[in-house]
Amino acid sequence: MEKEIDSKPRDLGPFGRLIGLSFTAKANGYSQCVLTVGENLFNPNGVLHGGVVYSMADTGMGGALHSSLAADETCATIEINIVYLKAVTAGVLTCDTRLIHRGSNIGVLESEVENEGQLVAKALGTFSILKARSVMRDA
Repeated sequence: MEKEIDSKPRDLGPFGRLIGLSFTAKANGYSQCVLTVGENLFNPNGVLHGGVVYSMADTGMGGALHSSLAADETCATIEINIVYLKAVTAGVLTCDTRLIHRGSNIGVLESEVENEGQLVAKALGTFSILKARSVMRDA
């Protein structure tokens, strides 16, 4: 059963709101999220902190996988490998994520992060698919 995730900022949790992340699309094992680069997200070298880009990929993967889950399922990150290709100092980042494999307990996803159309990072992640806690308590 496919489901949509409301893309309102409250659904991203406090950290997503802190970095200014928002979803523009989530459906059918795909998601897109965006973030406007600001100096408040820079590392000591004056460029966007790699953790912000990683967080976009992680959040995008969770959103893409969540769109393929049943109502009684949830997901959690197992691991993500990311390659940073270019430093970012301004602009709007876009993270496009696709579910490339979904088993009964594992999902594998791929994210590409672009800055104004230029690829700046690519990530591959593995997620665990679990029964949602509220369902587990009722069992």
